[in-house]
Amino acid sequence: MATSEVPVADSTLLDRTNPEFLARAHAVYSDLRAQGPIVQVAFGRGIASGAHPEGSPERQPGQKWLFVSRYDEAVATLLDERLSSDFRTGMTPQQREQLEMAMPAEFRPVAHSLLMIDPPDHTRLRKLVQPNFTARAMEALRPRVQRLVDELLDTLERTAAERGETAPERHMELVESFAYPLPIRVISDMLGIPEEDRATVHGWAERLLLAESQTAMFDQELRTALNSFTSYLDGLFERKRREPAEDMISQMVHAQEDGDRLSHQELLSMVFILFFAGHVTTVNLLGNGVVALLQHPEQHARFLADPAGMAKGMVEETLRYWGPIDYISSPRIAKEELEVGGIHLPQGAKLSVGLASANRDPQRFANPDVYDITRPDAHRNIAFGKGIHVCIGAPLARLEAQLAFESLFRRFPKLRLAVPADELRWGTGVAMRGFKRIPLRF
Repeated sequence: MATSEVPVADSTLLDRTNPEFLARAHAVYSDLRAQGPIVQVAFGRGIASGAHPEGSPERQPGQKWLFVSRYDEAVATLLDERLSSDFRTGMTPQQREQLEMAMPAEFRPVAHSLLMIDPPDHTRLRKLVQPNFTARAMEALRPRVQRLVDELLDTLERTAAERGETAPERHMELVESFAYPLPIRVISDMLGIPEEDRATVHGWAERLLLAESQTAMFDQELRTALNSFTSYLDGLFERKRREPAEDMISQMVHAQEDGDRLSHQELLSMVFILFFAGHVTTVNLLGNGVVALLQHPEQHARFLADPAGMAKGMVEETLRYWGPIDYISSPRIAKEELEVGGIHLPQGAKLSVGLASANRDPQRFANPDVYDITRPDAHRNIAFGKGIHVCIGAPLARLEAQLAFESLFRRFPKLRLAVPADELRWGTGVAMRGFKRIPLRF
């Protein structure tokens, strides 16, 4: 089959810093799918020009990228070994060294994380933590997650009673009181962050969660928080070396692969990606699912009739309909000339994979703009990616969401939005999709 060149849609501006764009993003993605499976677009203003080292993965204002808009091509891109996840691909050793020196030290753990490295390093590092996220490990964790869910719901009821509120007119703010604390407590347990340190550590995490644009990622307050977290982890690593326990940090500081221990940089990178990236996506999944269900009365009634039986389907449909990540922000870079979906890509081409767009592709999902928790193929969504870089914490996020949705709606069947739906606002975190606040009555 003959190849074609990439369609150009420079007039389409994907501006994640603009809440108005987020509200209409799926209509934009639909237009892009109609133009082609891979389309050149202009990304919106993320950071001020020159605020990030040359060659880094963050997009500059108005930068043109290739955007993978359709499901089949998205899957093919994520599985193709000829496409690298390392943004340093194609750089000379000198350029790599210059980039490393120019990059702020507090962001190096992110730049060297599992998201941005290729095999064999990716394979070696992922192998060390993968056993913690198997189906067997998740089943063992289920009772602990359920206890945390129940404790949070107990607190919601108790706090409302202290305010003198009674059902069904009690108030809660879902993100702050439930969607955020649940995953961060779970991952803190798994990593082995001591109880007495968690208030401080969670404060640093909250600062990251409030970073709503790439500009914010470079403000001094955030950099100070990241430096404080790094210093804290240095001390925690040393404690775990002396007194190991049954937790992931203890495993990692003592882990060896082919006789080599994890370097200090690798340890920091692993904890950063597991702690920060993991809990933020789950926060969005929980909030998005609750809002989606409450905005669809027929689906809401269906779920209330059988929360336990419908929880898994609700999770998968939420991931497809309003996944926690709109697109993969770190590029896939062509290591050689290749073809994807009949489109010719030169060596060095950079692609951003549109997860949200692919999950609404009508060639893969019938009536894709309809939210249907009984959709039989919803589990084929690629909200957490595909291939070797599929989100390592996806099984944990699914477990947390299933138990959260089932327990929340079973216990509070009168749960409903406390404000009109059109007053809810999407947060503007880079590549993320989640509501800033979700006021509810229960």
